[in-house]
Amino acid sequence: MKRLLSLGAALALALVIPSAAPAAADTSACTHHWSGPQVCIRLEGRNEWNSVTGVWVNPPKRVHARNVRLFLDGNQFGSAQTARRVGRTLSYHWSGFDTGTDVKVCVRFEGIGRVACDKTKYIGNRASL
Repeated sequence: MKRLLSLGAALALALVIPSAAPAAADTSACTHHWSGPQVCIRLEGRNEWNSVTGVWVNPPKRVHARNVRLFLDGNQFGSAQTARRVGRTLSYHWSGFDTGTDVKVCVRFEGIGRVACDKTKYIGNRASL
């Protein structure tokens, strides 16, 4: 009987493990202030290759465009870009590039003091499903 239960547990485990998805490489982070500007950053990619999106979630209605800067470990990456209004938010997307791993990536919109940051992670060579 004990052997039959062990076999059943092993079969159940074998069915569960292949259906588990690999760990996600995509992350996002937002400023956590209850009032004022809310800024978010989204990293999409894996290991050192990522695209970055900066979003000002609640800009005033009169703001239709604003410069946004990208920082990698405190150093500005390239020049300021123009984030444009899409619906109720302002956003800009930097296409995939080598951000490095274990790098603090931040976005800052001109004219407001809030900065959203996230850190790139090394997740290994996991196959995508």
